[in-house]
Amino acid sequence: MRVIRVNTTAWSEEDFYLVTTLDDQDIVEVINPLVNAERDGEGYYDNDTLLDALKKRYPEQYVDMYTEFDELKF
Repeated sequence: MRVIRVNTTAWSEEDFYLVTTLDDQDIVEVINPLVNAERDGEGYYDNDTLLDALKKRYPEQYVDMYTEFDELKF
């Protein structure tokens, strides 16, 4: 299990984090075509769409999304 930050736009405010058992290649194979389609004007995606696509493609793997984490300050 790992946490990775996903950036698909020029705006860091739109980044999100995946907690997942997937490797980078699995994630890229699903997300990249959706992002490229929107950039070509042939589709639309948001972060929830990307998460749903990953869960559909890899139903036996763990994938969850977070936009922020709780913080402990000492």
